[in-house]
Amino acid sequence: MKSNVDVTLEAEVTQIDKQGIWLLIGEKESFLSFEDFPWFRSAPITSIQNVELVNARHLYWPDLDIDLTVESIEHPAKFPLIAKQT
Repeated sequence: MKSNVDVTLEAEVTQIDKQGIWLLIGEKESFLSFEDFPWFRSAPITSIQNVELVNARHLYWPDLDIDLTVESIEHPAKFPLIAKQT
C-alpha cells in the first residue's frame, strides 16, 4: 500500500558565516556553530556544501569524512567533543 504522502528529505547548506553553518534538512533549518562543530571551521566551502543525507537521522560530508546524527546537531551539549588536537 502506498502512503498518501511521499516525503523525500534532503539536506542543504543554506548559509555559512563567521559563526557557523545553517543546514536545512527537509523543512527544518538548524545552526551548527563552529564552537560546537570545529571540524568545519577551516574546511573549504565546497566541501561543507557537499553534504549527504544518508537517512532521516544521519548526515555525511564525504569530502571531510564527517558523520553526524541529526540528534547531535539538535542537541550538541549531549555530545561533548572527545577528540583533542595534538
